[in-house]
Amino acid sequence: MSNAKPTFVPLAAHFQLCKNQSPNSETEKERMKNIPYSNAIWSIMYLMVSTRPDIAYAVSCLSRFISNAGLPHWEALKWLLRNLNGSMNIGITFSKYSDDVKLVGYVDSNYANDRDSKRSTTSYVFTLGGACISWKSQLQNIVALSTTEAEYIATTEALKEAIWLKGLRDEIDFLKHKVTVFSDSQSSIQLCKNPVFHDRTKHIDVRYHFIRDIVSKGFINLEKIKSEENPADMG
Repeated sequence: MSNAKPTFVPLAAHFQLCKNQSPNSETEKERMKNIPYSNAIWSIMYLMVSTRPDIAYAVSCLSRFISNAGLPHWEALKWLLRNLNGSMNIGITFSKYSDDVKLVGYVDSNYANDRDSKRSTTSYVFTLGGACISWKSQLQNIVALSTTEAEYIATTEALKEAIWLKGLRDEIDFLKHKVTVFSDSQSSIQLCKNPVFHDRTKHIDVRYHFIRDIVSKGFINLEKIKSEENPADMG
């Protein structure tokens, strides 16, 4: 892999991964036993958690097949390894010269992207002084019935993280600016800021509606950002 041509993205769009690509025959199962798929995933996961938020979405997708990976999953993993091989100089830089040390978050969702369950993926990134300090890309627990609902659920998870980070920051008495979270979904933002009952949202679990209270009380700012400028748009 060290001599392989690097790829430009961690996971290409043509990889449509699903459980049906797992080994079916004994021959395929024996072949996969000699492929270090799970070991590679765990190693890359350590890298992702430590310094590489840009590969969080790819790792989230590939780790779903860690117990029964097939050759298509292995090909996608090799694609990610080629991407890492060509980006070994990428990391996180914390500059002491930064004038803007505000805590800022970005959130996005990938609607119904899991081919097996049709669940959506939540992705968020938080920065302090322009450097990443927290990130996640994870399959949502329920099936969202619309892109707005998927974004709303993702925003809920991001605001929960924002509240925790804000508490940590306030505890060490470090620059108590209000936290701003950016989303590229205008409909989701309106849903968070408008407590009016809607037919299209009456089925959403009540635990996700707590963000309306957080936003209405001004604890956290929720603002719009263009999709192409959203670093949480990993998928």
